[in-house]
Amino acid sequence: MEALAIVTLFKYGVWAVVMNLLTLLLTGYLNPAGYMLMASHAAMAIQGILYAPYYKIKPWHIIAAGLWTIHNDIIDYVFLQYPVYTIIHYYTKEIGYFTFWLSIFPYLFFIILVIRGTEKI
Repeated sequence: MEALAIVTLFKYGVWAVVMNLLTLLLTGYLNPAGYMLMASHAAMAIQGILYAPYYKIKPWHIIAAGLWTIHNDIIDYVFLQYPVYTIIHYYTKEIGYFTFWLSIFPYLFFIILVIRGTEKI
């Protein structure tokens, strides 16, 4: 659970901020809920980073979390079950590609943080 938490906190925190910024860029407007989502999801990403050194993650945890996260991306962008945001649905392919890499990056980043954290404790 910790491996899944650390990766998804960062991934979906960053994803929601970027999608709301993209909506603002394309439409010139973002409702108050959009700004609230940006703030709360940015806090999620920061939370994942702050807690990283304290998690007890084994290699198989990372593999399981990776399979879960990539599977979720496949469901979202191959079977088109992704969250719909106003005008940005015209960029589904680009968002799917971005989301895929947003699934990969946290593993490298958090593996380093978790390894460094366990060396200090």
